[in-house]
Amino acid sequence: MSTALLTDRYELTMLQAALADGTAQRRCVFEVFTRRLPAGRRYGVVAGTGRLLEAIADFRFADAELDWLRSAGVVDDATLTFLADYRFTGSISGYAEGELFFPGSPVLVVDGTFAEAVVLETLALSILNYDSAVASAASRMTWAANGRPCLEMGSRRAHEDAAVAAARAAVVAGFAGTSNLEAGRRYGLDTIGTAAHAFTLLHDDEESAFASQVASAGPGTTLLVDTYDVTRGVELAVAAAGTGLGAVRLDSGDLPTLAREVREQLDALGATGTRIVVSSDLDEHAIAALAVAPVDSYGVGTSVVTGSGAPTCGMVYKLVLREGADGELAAVAKVSAGAKSSVGGRKVAGRRLEGGIATEEVVLTSPDADVPVVDPVAASGDVLRPLHVPLVRDGEVGEAWTGSEGVQRARERHSASLAELPRAAKRLSAGEPALPTEVVVV
Repeated sequence: MSTALLTDRYELTMLQAALADGTAQRRCVFEVFTRRLPAGRRYGVVAGTGRLLEAIADFRFADAELDWLRSAGVVDDATLTFLADYRFTGSISGYAEGELFFPGSPVLVVDGTFAEAVVLETLALSILNYDSAVASAASRMTWAANGRPCLEMGSRRAHEDAAVAAARAAVVAGFAGTSNLEAGRRYGLDTIGTAAHAFTLLHDDEESAFASQVASAGPGTTLLVDTYDVTRGVELAVAAAGTGLGAVRLDSGDLPTLAREVREQLDALGATGTRIVVSSDLDEHAIAALAVAPVDSYGVGTSVVTGSGAPTCGMVYKLVLREGADGELAAVAKVSAGAKSSVGGRKVAGRRLEGGIATEEVVLTSPDADVPVVDPVAASGDVLRPLHVPLVRDGEVGEAWTGSEGVQRARERHSASLAELPRAAKRLSAGEPALPTEVVVV
């Protein structure tokens, strides 16, 4: 399916004017970054890169898209002719998916003609802003879980397409699986889920509901024990599946207290290996509050798919370098009062490490001209880990970050990146960004 119309109208009206005045073919560099993190957040997580690359590969104006643009009078015939042959032939680099980011981090760099690059703005921002918001929240949850698995169960709380994206982003940030089958099919994610309260209510009593589920799914299934009385539910669950019952799930009530009581009851019944899964509107703070409770895994829905109160990362797509009438490249920047200004010139970034622990984000830039794509370690002479990786070269989309392998690679990158942060930087309490950002002019 074409992704070409997943954009704002002004991208194409700018293109039309630039084609008419001869500036459309000027070489340009756009960068994606955020000016600030959501209030109280200490870091963000880049996610959606693989989805963006897949969307760019499908960014084509076929007859259906062109016919609609013509009938709606969006652009003129000359622009439609250009769009009919549109292909992005430039290059894109950026932070590896799963990498942490901070205010001012140049998470994506798009290099091409104005005509090719400007029309990707809305697509890039809509994907990166949402997916990174979900991953940033999910990362806080997996950290609070301290090694216990987190399971994404938020499909019913999001748009049907966003649900798939959210499941992918959550797994990038460390979630163990998702309830969403399309996400499982598309990205090779582990899927989870057994039964809801409706299944118990369907039957004449809880005993027959449990017996039916065990007969269908086996004793290793997870039985939902809080439809009626939890204590009675646990008793019937073990009676139905035996002491080899896989797990029980608690979806309501005072979870810390219930988890302790249920653990004691399971152990007394001989079901010492039966796990306890909790759900019920969990977020990172609720998960942290369950740290000392005998809980084995967490099912998270609404909070993760909505970014746990921060549903966007505030990323922007800004022109930082453009070819002038003289054919020379020059840095450009938005100059305005307050926080909406930008910094011109191409940028590359590295993370300063001391003893394997990150201490600073370093952004290298030039105020006057193009900065070659260089290793920031060599450019600065300091101990920096380079952050930019190639994503698209001369229009060819790299496959390293797409598909199921891309998700796994991003998951590994996130784990390694998070491990570099000082422990205090992972606190859930409000505070400044975990790392300061230093801009170095080269």
